[in-house]
Amino acid sequence: MEIVRYVEQGAAEPRVGVRRDGKIAPVRFGSVAELLREPLDALRAGLEPAGSEVDADSVTYLPPVDGRTEVWASGVTYERSREGRVEESVQASVYELVYDAPRPELFLKAVAWRVVTDGEPVGVRADSEVDVPEPELAVVANSRGEIVGYTVCNDMSSRSIEGVNPLYIPQAKIFNGSCSLATGIRPAWEVDTADLAITMKIVRDDAVVFEGETSTARLHRTLEELVEVLYAPSDFPDGAILTTGTGIVPELSFSLTEGDRVDIEIAQVGTLSNPVVRGREPLSWLVDAIERPAARRKGQL
Repeated sequence: MEIVRYVEQGAAEPRVGVRRDGKIAPVRFGSVAELLREPLDALRAGLEPAGSEVDADSVTYLPPVDGRTEVWASGVTYERSREGRVEESVQASVYELVYDAPRPELFLKAVAWRVVTDGEPVGVRADSEVDVPEPELAVVANSRGEIVGYTVCNDMSSRSIEGVNPLYIPQAKIFNGSCSLATGIRPAWEVDTADLAITMKIVRDDAVVFEGETSTARLHRTLEELVEVLYAPSDFPDGAILTTGTGIVPELSFSLTEGDRVDIEIAQVGTLSNPVVRGREPLSWLVDAIERPAARRKGQL
């Protein structure tokens, strides 16, 4: 079962539903944000069908985040991520220290309207030379900080900008098309996160130019710890999505190119595929999609 956000053909307003066996049944929640205001038990009860089913292939999928829900990210939570950051940075010791520090690295990744989903393009900055995708398990937490589900995230990153100075992380991490989430949220009670296989491949001109794999078993911190630190100083009235860092980092000599396709799969959780575009303009439709969700169709494959 997956929680999805979607627009039916001819409709103007998004709906929230449950996808299973090729069908989607709407639920009583009008938005994902409303769903994430509920305690875990009430949320589970609220996923019962509340309307007629439609074919899962007949709708336009929206990212499973809306309203005031924020997407945050964790950094340097895998040993491979630490190695990659040390390799790229002129201040390598910063990343060596944060890997073992009591406090994890957390940063804001995206507000809801800037998030893209499966089939829509991810972006690289026009002023960046080295850009990579970062496949990550994303934790979905409700307003109380309870983990209620999981999804797949592509945390796009400019290695060349971050490598100059760690204080440039917001510029390296936040831009049009920098955050993609899979269309579905798998409920937490259906997923065992102890050892989830995470794979990624990058396709260029119909050939695989990079592929890698890791597992959540290699995470240096627990999912509960990351969520606890995120929620300790702040309220999230519509919940939050927290990506948990990457264990797959290409060599520094590799960079994404416009026209590439990034394919990510996380066992038990889902898949995510995005073409790559360069610069701000190819994703300008995101602004139109704030008020007109159907505008997203022109951004999809």
